[in-house]
Amino acid sequence: MDLLLLEPTPLPPSIRANRLRADDPVYLDVQDFLYDEAEYLDNLEFKTWAKTLALDLEYNVPIRTTRPAREQARTFIRTVQHMHDDYGSIMLRIARMTDTKSAWGEDPPSRTRRLVTNIRVYRTDKADEFKVQSYQLVTRSRFDFDYFDLIPCERHDILRRVDGELLLARREIIIDQAVIGTPNLGIFL
Repeated sequence: MDLLLLEPTPLPPSIRANRLRADDPVYLDVQDFLYDEAEYLDNLEFKTWAKTLALDLEYNVPIRTTRPAREQARTFIRTVQHMHDDYGSIMLRIARMTDTKSAWGEDPPSRTRRLVTNIRVYRTDKADEFKVQSYQLVTRSRFDFDYFDLIPCERHDILRRVDGELLLARREIIIDQAVIGTPNLGIFL
């Protein structure tokens, strides 16, 4: 029996010569997209967020391990993941949270803030696609607890322009922590 590995589609390289300046109109569109996305998710507007997802979406959160400096390229295990979703599974997660009473892990919902920074946008070999790297700090509080979770991560996205609108086609989230301190990943990063 063959073992099925959850290997995501490789991302295109970040070529410095293809990087867009912060005053480029495409960069500004991407920045607005990321800020709007954070607002949709923080305000639990999952169905609105779903409209920004490409039908061939890949959404991955690989496992991180701690390795010596000489082995940093092996810090991420992309065949074992916290999340390995596509458009259909994301839509099922959204439906579970919005249309059923079975999402007990997020009922009552977490209170989150997604702080998006260090946005870098690169042209790819496809005219309508852009590689985007960004940092994100997610704060998450639950119930009436006096503490909150911090989830720092780096995101690698492919945004595709379709009919004038940007859509999220691919996302890989690299969480800084090897051991995640939050009790579950019932939220989108």
